[in-house]
Amino acid sequence: MISIAVIVTLVVLLLLLAVKAPVAVSLGVSGAVGLLLLHGFGYTTNVLGSTPFSDTASFSLTIIPMFILMGMFAVRANLAEQVFAIASRVARNAPGGLGVATVMACAGFSAVSGSSIGTAATMSKLAVGEMRRHGYPAHFASALVAVAGTLGVMIPPSTFLVLYAILTQQSVGQMLAAGIIPGLLSAIAYTIYIMLMGKRLVTADVSLEAVATAAHHDAKAAREPRHATALAEKPEPQAPATPWRKLPWRGAVRVVILFAIVLGGMYSGLFTSTESAAIGALAALVILILENRRKGGKHIWGALKGALQDTGSTTAMVFMIIVGSGILSTFFIAARVPDTITAAVTGLQLPAMLTMALLLFCLIPLGMVLESLSILVITVPILFPIATELGFDGIWLGILIVKLIEIGMVTPPVGINVFVVAGTSGVPSETVFRGITPLFFIDLGVVVLLFLVPQITLFLPGLVASSAG
Repeated sequence: MISIAVIVTLVVLLLLLAVKAPVAVSLGVSGAVGLLLLHGFGYTTNVLGSTPFSDTASFSLTIIPMFILMGMFAVRANLAEQVFAIASRVARNAPGGLGVATVMACAGFSAVSGSSIGTAATMSKLAVGEMRRHGYPAHFASALVAVAGTLGVMIPPSTFLVLYAILTQQSVGQMLAAGIIPGLLSAIAYTIYIMLMGKRLVTADVSLEAVATAAHHDAKAAREPRHATALAEKPEPQAPATPWRKLPWRGAVRVVILFAIVLGGMYSGLFTSTESAAIGALAALVILILENRRKGGKHIWGALKGALQDTGSTTAMVFMIIVGSGILSTFFIAARVPDTITAAVTGLQLPAMLTMALLLFCLIPLGMVLESLSILVITVPILFPIATELGFDGIWLGILIVKLIEIGMVTPPVGINVFVVAGTSGVPSETVFRGITPLFFIDLGVVVLLFLVPQITLFLPGLVASSAG
């Protein structure tokens, strides 16, 4: 009976996701169906009545809307534009300079946005059009932004890392610290690839004036015939270098301030993780007001209102998914799915590293058909008990899961970052997917390195733990 309930539940889940039902609804309904089959109506209604409160009535969860709010304020404070302008000037003379600048800007903006989709959407408006106008093939330019945008779920503050820490009862501070080196390592790997490919790409740099007109050119690109977007445009002449003193250095300073407030306050013991997120959001609000003060109170209010609305909708979506995953997780536990899988896996008597590698590898095909956040909330309750039973570190596991989820965010057919970049830049999604392949293997190489050398991931969390002790 239990095996039948599990099969029916998984079929219902996949069918609901296939017909594009909301992820939260898919998780909750499939879990409820499984509980009905397993324990009947009374038990199921009790779970449905208690789970929304029990799974969300946690003070630690307030860190999620605070990080989201900080990122929304940062977007409307034009930090992405300022960071991109500086990165473009810094990387001007490097092979593939504009591509390197795009990766640098994505990494910098990820440090305050905490969102992969937000990073990809913002940077695609700035970078894709500029790279195409300076001779980069459309598939390379758009794919680079889609992949580099995934740094938003790894480099802290990351809502994915926070949610993983809450789901597994790991330290939020240590989990965020663990994402720094893998995130930077991924950015360095992308940069090396771009520089090696630089001689094959027609590159020129971008001035601040070009950045200011990015929206106009992107709108023009969106109106082009679909087949034209797959072709590289004729490169523009090299733009004069923007004087260093005229660069918007305030943007870089503000990013450093926000990063220091969140992580510095947390690791110094001055704030708790929740308090640091709230103070970071407050600092981002001050930055938004300072950046837009000359445009008047009406403009500031509009930016503030838009940030609050976006934060509200995103937070509601995340918490609904938490509730839905709680119902499904309750079914998994009631059906003893984690215990059954653990027993089956350990019964194979394979080496622990090989067993864990095979389980983690399964996340790649899952990423091809499931939305990224749903992968996290579905797989963590299953993989975490197995990993701890085999003796693996929970923080190391979390980084690998999030990194593999990053890969899923750019693999077809779901590839949410690809569709975000395609919709924002006007480049067809099939063109973006065409440029993903080499970057996909670079990401796989980073995953293998992190898997084989756990100390890369655990070095900073170890320092945080020792300083706290």
